[in-house]
Amino acid sequence: MALTLAKTTDADLSFLRQKRVVVIGYGNQGRAHALNIRDSGIDVIVGQREGRSGMRAREDGFEPKPVASAVAEADLIILTLPDESAAQIYSFEIAGSMRSGQTLGFVHGFNIRFGFIDPPPDVDVVMIAPKGPGTLLRSLYLEGKGLPSLMAIHQDASGIARRTALAWAAAIGSFRAAIVETTFANETETDLFGEQAVLCGGVIELCKAAFETLVSAGYEPEFAYLECVHELKQIVDLVYTRGVAGMYGAISNTAEYGALTRGPRIVPEACRAEMKRILAEVRDGSFASEWINEFRSGGKRFQRLNDAEEGTAFEKAGSNVRALMPWLNQNASSGRS
Repeated sequence: MALTLAKTTDADLSFLRQKRVVVIGYGNQGRAHALNIRDSGIDVIVGQREGRSGMRAREDGFEPKPVASAVAEADLIILTLPDESAAQIYSFEIAGSMRSGQTLGFVHGFNIRFGFIDPPPDVDVVMIAPKGPGTLLRSLYLEGKGLPSLMAIHQDASGIARRTALAWAAAIGSFRAAIVETTFANETETDLFGEQAVLCGGVIELCKAAFETLVSAGYEPEFAYLECVHELKQIVDLVYTRGVAGMYGAISNTAEYGALTRGPRIVPEACRAEMKRILAEVRDGSFASEWINEFRSGGKRFQRLNDAEEGTAFEKAGSNVRALMPWLNQNASSGRS
């Protein structure tokens, strides 16, 4: 099935310039959305509690308001809150200030897809989900480029929800690339699966397993890290810009032959079967429930798993390798998307 792309001519920025836009949260995504929308000539309010993010918003020229009062002024409310805390903030600080005719916007479908947030029937519910971190959304905008976004309409109480969503997408610069029309469910399920099976789960475990294989065979940890982790960026960048075939064309014949003949052995049928189980856990909501319950119960297991990564031979080798290239820290970002 071909992707459904929204037409650039469907976006009307002047429509949004007549509205009051509120961005709730000023983290990685929130900051990028607020700045891009403001630079597109649209009135923006930031709803953010006091703290580091609030200070960052002030440094960027905003005057952050309490979430509830910001929501009361809004026509378009853009939620850029973490998945795990969004429902509680919505319940205690947003729901009571909403009124008929507003638009509730999401940058990820998690809380709508799994029912943690249940908006009233008299508001529009839309999603513009950039396919990348907020830092990239912002940097591309400043370069006159754009990051593709997914668009979905969950609820169209006004009859013009799509018009609002398209104007929002244009305001953040995504029409410079592409707007792909989808559903909250499709965006959420593919996003979670991709994170777990490939981007943040599968790739990291593969790197660690390869690193441990070399180290256990007697190779120096830093040497193993350079080969199995550091060089990964070169391959990913080639795939990102040229596709898999283009990547193969840019590497040696030896590397390509090894990849084509040995790569499938790394992902046997057992691995594919596990991917199907992971996707099933995403689609039936069991992962979402597990994660929200973990967060609301204090996150002890999450913290324990996170702490276990610190101080490992893998992390030490990586630190030693990065120390050889101090300029790498200039591009580091600790913000959450």
